[in-house]
Amino acid sequence: MAERYDTLVIGGGMAGLPLALRAARHGRVAFVEKEKLGGTCLNRGCIPTKTMIASAAVAHQVRRAAEFGVHVPAPSVDLAAVVARKNAIVETIRSGSYKTVGKADQIDFYPAEGRFTAPRRLRVDHTEIEADKIFLVTGLRTTIPAIDGLETTPYYTSRTLLDLTDLPEHLIVVGGGYIGCEFAQMFARFGSRVTLIQRAERLLPAEDPDISAAVTDGFTADGITVLTGTTCTAVDGRPGNIRAGCQGSETGEINGSHLLIATGRTPNTDILGLEHLGLAPDERGFLPVDDLLRTAAEDVWALGDIRGGPMFTHTARDDADIAYRTTYRGQNRSTNGRIVPHAVFTDPEVGSVGLTEPAARAAGHQVLIGRQDFTGVVKARAIGNTRGLIKFVVDASTDKILGCHIAGPDGGNLVHEAVIAMTCGATYSDIARAIHIHPTLAEGVNTAAGGVHREIGT
Repeated sequence: MAERYDTLVIGGGMAGLPLALRAARHGRVAFVEKEKLGGTCLNRGCIPTKTMIASAAVAHQVRRAAEFGVHVPAPSVDLAAVVARKNAIVETIRSGSYKTVGKADQIDFYPAEGRFTAPRRLRVDHTEIEADKIFLVTGLRTTIPAIDGLETTPYYTSRTLLDLTDLPEHLIVVGGGYIGCEFAQMFARFGSRVTLIQRAERLLPAEDPDISAAVTDGFTADGITVLTGTTCTAVDGRPGNIRAGCQGSETGEINGSHLLIATGRTPNTDILGLEHLGLAPDERGFLPVDDLLRTAAEDVWALGDIRGGPMFTHTARDDADIAYRTTYRGQNRSTNGRIVPHAVFTDPEVGSVGLTEPAARAAGHQVLIGRQDFTGVVKARAIGNTRGLIKFVVDASTDKILGCHIAGPDGGNLVHEAVIAMTCGATYSDIARAIHIHPTLAEGVNTAAGGVHREIGT
């Protein structure tokens, strides 16, 4: 006989966890998570990587100390200590999640894998679960590409590299998206030689081309070998001695000590038995949803990364809020028209929202571009980080901000000025008229919009 619940939530990441807790205010909840609470973001993504990137940034700044008139010995990175710090920070956050779930009287937590075996019936270990409302929040996993020899060659993913405690002598990174770029620069700053192989013609191909160029310049300055327009076609070797065969702009063999595969992510929809719900993922494995996150099956929702579209922790959290408010509170919310920014935590740090310049032109807009390089922002010069630029993409006929793209110091924070403007309907000229504090990095946002804060002589 099946256990009956009001709500079933499958997946304990940054959408599933808050949704399960809030749904428990309205009835019994079965909460299923086969791994650790917190999902990719907390356990093997946002938080651990940014913690380790912070350590790499300290090492980088110590190497630059003489530029600031400070003389110290060259830094030595203890990767085991870096990993231990990362683990401690993650554990403090994760343990809080378990305590919160444990205190929720209406939640039954199932720390195991679940699979549908009949319409609206999920099997978890030896327990059969049925529920009135079903929320699928199972996230993504690393995509393993078809590279000759990969199945017999030792390699790391973004998940396993986070636990490496011995510094690679030469790390080969396959993939130049946000994951590959963040890891490449992190390990370069730890002291590894790094070669990054990118099949596309530029790094971060979803970003505005000027942003990609700024990141590439930053990587080159850090001593990273960047091979764009190059496909890794074959690998072989053993631990400490890896060979990667390449074709394209760079043809030949690259020798390294370690190999990171960072070529994308695959939805976890193929292991759920979705056919029993009458659902079929699209050709890429994502579940189509409407703007209320409802699937084609009655009273079944798909949240977070498995629904396609913007795949970030902040959109997953917003998904959970929309699903909760529309389903349990009867409020009017949807994903339609939401403004979604994102960041890539490289140096220069990327913060982006809205249309890129090529996308805006392709959409038929009469485009106005506002730009400020960080070399002309005095605060950036004062702190010794003038990499990158701030770029606005504007509809010239309406003054509407179509997009804002930043690569530079604190770019992930600076872009929120444009996010708020776009959300509230403020215009490009409004940004220009707003007085900004001097000296700040945010002055660059004002001057990119044609404001008064441009320094004479820069």
